[in-house]
Amino acid sequence: MPLYKTITPNSQTTVKIWKISEPYNDLFQSLSLKPKSLERVLRMKSELHQRGFLSVRKLLAEFGYADKDLFYDDCGKPHLKDGKHISITHSFQFSAIIVSDTAVGIDIEKQRQKINIIAHKFIDYEFDYLDENDADYIKKLTTIWCVKESLYKLYATPGLSFKQHCLVIPFNINDEETVAWIDYKTKKHRYNIRFLEFEGFTCAYAI
Repeated sequence: MPLYKTITPNSQTTVKIWKISEPYNDLFQSLSLKPKSLERVLRMKSELHQRGFLSVRKLLAEFGYADKDLFYDDCGKPHLKDGKHISITHSFQFSAIIVSDTAVGIDIEKQRQKINIIAHKFIDYEFDYLDENDADYIKKLTTIWCVKESLYKLYATPGLSFKQHCLVIPFNINDEETVAWIDYKTKKHRYNIRFLEFEGFTCAYAI
């Protein structure tokens, strides 16, 4: 399937989302991979992960980049050779990239009931405003996870805790935006967050 969605939150930032419906061979044959990427994708045991990896390279092409333009630092954070900021995510049949002139992070997650089981591992302050009887409770948990994951990718600092250092202010699902903070050691950083839902998935990105 071609590009699923393009979002332009501001003049310096673009989000592109891909729905992964192509067979592995179609994706593989349409791309030119550098040796390290080729080795990595061939070692993957899951075809779902292989297709996710390759779909990210298709998204790079949508931005005008090739696989060789992407590299990762020692912390595993992706970078582009031209100095633009990039963040990458994929979950099941969706992948997404955000590219910007400023620091960014993005995450996609499938909305699933089992997130309730692990909520205590990544939520602290947010329990003050969450209501388990809310019809949107699972969606809100998923959104909070996506927000915190996007902050983690953006900040890229060892020791940062979802539960202790990332705070998401109250929001409604229909708001499609909120504010989040990283409160880590002596530093406090405020981030504007956008989020959206599609086909049982949630995507959030931090700028």
